[in-house]
Amino acid sequence: GAFGEIQLADLVRNALPPSAYSFQTTLGNGKRADCLIVLPNPPGPIVIDAKFPLESFHALRAAKDEAERVLAGRAFSADILKHVRDIAQKYILPGETAESALMFWPSEAVYAELHASFPAVVEKSYREKVWIVSPTTLMATLNTVRAVLKDVRMREQAGLIQAEVGL
Repeated sequence: GAFGEIQLADLVRNALPPSAYSFQTTLGNGKRADCLIVLPNPPGPIVIDAKFPLESFHALRAAKDEAERVLAGRAFSADILKHVRDIAQKYILPGETAESALMFWPSEAVYAELHASFPAVVEKSYREKVWIVSPTTLMATLNTVRAVLKDVRMREQAGLIQAEVGL
């Protein structure tokens, strides 16, 4: 968990201005978000929670035969879906946060395994509105966020310029 939180913080700090995020923010329900990306409505603030199903992933990789692989795969899927449900319940708060949240995995390999071998888990996460992101996909998301924030600032400045021209 700590590894994921450190990597998450580094990625966010490198991609966004300090005013666009906060770490370990306590929400109205008392839950603490690893990261809160501050966006205007819609979509509103988006929570990113760092997770790393390391034990179940190692068990999946260490499986010696098909039976062990099936059991480990079930455990891996169950771990992920538990995290998805927890994130959806804790961090998708009507009127306070966006209608979706991000689950950050600090490993491209685990992310690739999930998408290659467990598409049903990914689909269930989509239905819960929890988007699973890796370092690479998080960077793409953060670049989009940065562009949205820049557009908002430009619109605000355009409004000020129009008001001044009108005067």
